[in-house]
Amino acid sequence: MTTLQDLRKRFEPQLRRVLHLYWWLARGMTLGVRAVVLDGDNRVFLVRHSYVSGWYLPGGGVEVGETFLESLRRELMEEGRIELTDEPVLHGVFLNSHVSHRDHVAVYVVRQFRQDRLPEPNREIVECGFFDLAALPDDTTPGTRHRIAEVLGGKAPIATWR
Repeated sequence: MTTLQDLRKRFEPQLRRVLHLYWWLARGMTLGVRAVVLDGDNRVFLVRHSYVSGWYLPGGGVEVGETFLESLRRELMEEGRIELTDEPVLHGVFLNSHVSHRDHVAVYVVRQFRQDRLPEPNREIVECGFFDLAALPDDTTPGTRHRIAEVLGGKAPIATWR
């Protein structure tokens, strides 16, 4: 029997192409934000989406008329019920050429936040939580692992998402 996860993996490349064709036509260049959200024990907050495989840093697209920080605040609340209590630190801006040669992602480090509870699974985010660096889920994406290694492991930043 084919599971929803099997179908998602099978059709994910086509879905990505369709979405990015739309974004290319509608926006020309896409901008996104992601956050390395760290709790008091340096555990990192990750999310698993319903429409793509793997675990990711929380974040998403910057909407027209929205600043990076406004987008970051919105995405953190939507995906993790995380409210910033201090200014995040910009870690870097990365070219995400796996998605398209027009996609750029600003990554922030968030250490000061409030989270009243984990959100309930929904149609976008099916699972989320804080993970120890040594116990990241096996299917944490390579780009996510690179950003975490840069922030927590002292690895030199690279210009591309990978």
